[in-house]
Amino acid sequence: MASVQHDDIPHFDVLIIGAGLSGIGTACHITNTFPKKTITLLERRETLGGTWDLFNYPGIRSDSDMLTFGYNFRPWNKLHTLADGPAIKQYISDTADEFGVTEKIQFGVKTLSANWDSESRCWTVIALHEKSGEKRQYTCGYFISCTGYYDQDAGYRPTFPNEECFKGRKIHPQHWPKDLNYKDKNVVIIGSGATAVTLMPAMANDAARVTMLQRSPSYIFSVPSEDKMTEMLQRILPKQWAFNFARKRNLALQRGIYLACRRWPNFMKKYLLSHVRKHVGDSADMRHFTPKYMPWDERLCSVPDADLFNAIRSGKAAIETGEIASFTENGITMKDGRTLQADIIITATGLNLLTLGGIKVSIDNTPCSFSEKMTYKSVLIEGMPNMAWIFGYVNASWTLKADISATYLCRLFKYMQDNDFDVVVPEDHDNCALDDGVMDSLQAGYVQRGKHQLPRQGAKYPWKVTMHYGKDRKMLLNDPIEDAALHFVKKENSMCKAAPQKNINTREASA
Repeated sequence: MASVQHDDIPHFDVLIIGAGLSGIGTACHITNTFPKKTITLLERRETLGGTWDLFNYPGIRSDSDMLTFGYNFRPWNKLHTLADGPAIKQYISDTADEFGVTEKIQFGVKTLSANWDSESRCWTVIALHEKSGEKRQYTCGYFISCTGYYDQDAGYRPTFPNEECFKGRKIHPQHWPKDLNYKDKNVVIIGSGATAVTLMPAMANDAARVTMLQRSPSYIFSVPSEDKMTEMLQRILPKQWAFNFARKRNLALQRGIYLACRRWPNFMKKYLLSHVRKHVGDSADMRHFTPKYMPWDERLCSVPDADLFNAIRSGKAAIETGEIASFTENGITMKDGRTLQADIIITATGLNLLTLGGIKVSIDNTPCSFSEKMTYKSVLIEGMPNMAWIFGYVNASWTLKADISATYLCRLFKYMQDNDFDVVVPEDHDNCALDDGVMDSLQAGYVQRGKHQLPRQGAKYPWKVTMHYGKDRKMLLNDPIEDAALHFVKKENSMCKAAPQKNINTREASA
């Protein structure tokens, strides 16, 4: 492996890690507001899109409606309620092109570490160009993580008794093989979350039979695949007005359903199960659709036009509930003695959490534990100079929070520029840290397994994570930037000088 380059180290005003939905959106906000700021995005993959480039399993789609999942500055303008993965990736790519962000991305670059130097008042970022094995060094004034929250190298994969006996193919959806032929095959999907309920109807038409094997059920709700109301409104209103109205409507519906589930869980449980009963018919065994937990202890699973229920009613798909006793040569034996024949077993068993994409972060070469920090307004990091992370909602569309977080950063940068500050550090003067993590309200397995990695929750504003779009909009877009919890430092002659940028490793250099 080549040594780190030291000559002409490229410097940027803002360095963003990740060119997925959050990274592209944040870069667009900053580029549009500060066209003279130098920005780069370091992206480990060879193309943009993040999650929507990584996942390629059949049926991959959004699990939030696209009117709120799209960027607020470039709304999704089609009638699909839940869009497929390729369409979402194209939307992200088109957005990056339109705002001049694509040429700022350096592909194939894995970020290894970031160190803040108090003397030079800048971050030094070390990254690896994985194809060449070359280490690269950058400096930046502001460091932003848009890496998401899960490990892109490996999904969660529990072990099962006698797995080695199975003679067919075992697959995790996070690494879907391009050569997989499941036509006329018996397929068993282990899991009950969004991935499993997407895969089952998508594979049912070609496979001989698809069985979703779950230890316990999830709440599943059918939504229309196309927004007929917005289509009707377009006939009488300007198109943009119709979509703006529809976006506000969907925001209100999302929040209303979430609040109803939290305030009247028993009522909402009955309502959701009656919705399932309507689609699967009176003869269906409702224990396969009745979770042990209350609605929104975990995310609801949305399916377009009842496709999962239709696949079950057609006889080409089925749900089984129980615990696995053992794999066999030809499938799976359950603890209650049942056997499931399988040519292919898909372990849709979830994700592994990984904060900051595994980047080692330090201040003056002293390592920092991210899990011991709180987040300021869910955007800045306690005690970390000039650092932000973009973390979306887990109870609504991710992009809603990403958009207003990026807008807040632009407000912050403007305030610092106008007042001649070059450093900002959030500081907790009230010792309000709790043991709770920022996602502890969700009981999903992947959250409970990895919550020790996540930042802490604060007891009160501005350290409390609300997961509430209305409150966050006020806090991030309207509340004053100046705050007793933010320590600003005036500019001085900094050692963090911008190097000549003619040789910066751009997309062309890393191709």
